[in-house]
Amino acid sequence: MTTPRNAAVRGAMPSGTNTGDLTSVDIHGSAWDPAATAMTFLNEITMRYPDAISFAAGRPTERWFDLHDITRHVETYCAYLRSEVGLDEEQVRRVVMQYGRTKGIIHDLVARQLKVDEQIAVDPSALVITVGFQEGVLLVLRALASTPHDALLVVSPSYVGVTGAARLVDMPVLAVNSGTGGIDLADLRRQHELAVAQGLRPRALYIVPDFANPTGITLDVALRRQLLALATELDILVIEDNPYGLLGRHRLPTLKALDEDRRVIYIGSYAKTIHAGARVGFVIADQRIATGNGTVILADALASLKSVVTVNTSPIAQAVVGGKLIDSGFNLVRASRRETDLYERNRDIVLAGLTRQFGRSPTDIAWTTPAGGFFVAVSVPFHVTDELLELSARDFGVLWTPMRYFYTVGGGEKEIRLSYSSLTPETAAEGIRRLTSFVARHMT
Repeated sequence: MTTPRNAAVRGAMPSGTNTGDLTSVDIHGSAWDPAATAMTFLNEITMRYPDAISFAAGRPTERWFDLHDITRHVETYCAYLRSEVGLDEEQVRRVVMQYGRTKGIIHDLVARQLKVDEQIAVDPSALVITVGFQEGVLLVLRALASTPHDALLVVSPSYVGVTGAARLVDMPVLAVNSGTGGIDLADLRRQHELAVAQGLRPRALYIVPDFANPTGITLDVALRRQLLALATELDILVIEDNPYGLLGRHRLPTLKALDEDRRVIYIGSYAKTIHAGARVGFVIADQRIATGNGTVILADALASLKSVVTVNTSPIAQAVVGGKLIDSGFNLVRASRRETDLYERNRDIVLAGLTRQFGRSPTDIAWTTPAGGFFVAVSVPFHVTDELLELSARDFGVLWTPMRYFYTVGGGEKEIRLSYSSLTPETAAEGIRRLTSFVARHMT
């Protein structure tokens, strides 16, 4: 007779019970991800102190939200289907309101926008339209984690969504130091060597080269080229995440634009430039896959996985995004100028406030100076705890994010992340005044 798994645990339950209740060991460990627990705590603090000014949420501004834009963009997309694609009314309704192509229905429009904004020339067939970034990275990691030995290298600190996705597919995560320039290439080589020595096969490196979350750091062009050369030498792919790249005046070529041998898998999102609520992103996956029946591309494999995850990305949401792309002339850099100006003004207010309060302080406090995006990372001379965060909200009326949430294997205990994107210039100024008072109090 086979003994049921966790029989000892179940045997501890009160006699006479026969329910479908579970114990924690019956659930996949990713459900108890510490980063997710930390974010839940942050949300609770935000709700508990609604009057606190929040530098915590990395969300786009709501200043110019207009519900009429939704219908206008859908109408633009439908007009495009009629005039340029040549569909009749019944076909237009079916495209927008029925289950659709797994790879997406706006792939051709996304390809045009990438050419205009990023100088990336991509065959639309190599695009998969996803439910935001999060589905995109989950599909990519699920495809790459083909054996228990396949591992993911992640620049640390990093966005928690990618490490969480890796845990969902049981993919080991190896932290690579970001250094002062965005990635420490010597540490990348070292971590790769250590992984191989442990019997692991590093498949890819995840990185945000432009205005990274949470540091705000941007890789310079020379470092981008060196990274691609090292990736080729180590025979790993590079997963480039670019949610903020269009939101800055001093923009550099993406890794994908510099990619000459299909080394880069590029994941984009329209959450920061069009509508976060649409939940539309995309993956460029043009890597070739040799099969017994010939050659396919990675985008085809991702589409196959997507067909059993979400089936397809909402065609209605895609229509909203497609219409916006058309209305903007496929130039989201220009269409986002108003928002970019606000973000840069808020950033300058934050940096000026930090400089005014701490510019002459010893080297025990420092901060990054992002060229764009949403985030500033601040180093402080005291340990940042959840208790301090609640005290900051309660006594000083200001919220922020502990940076330790973003480290893979420890770190960030004396750092905080500030997100200035969802504030007005007025609340940014008042918020930084409150924040510097909080920090100054705890420096003494």
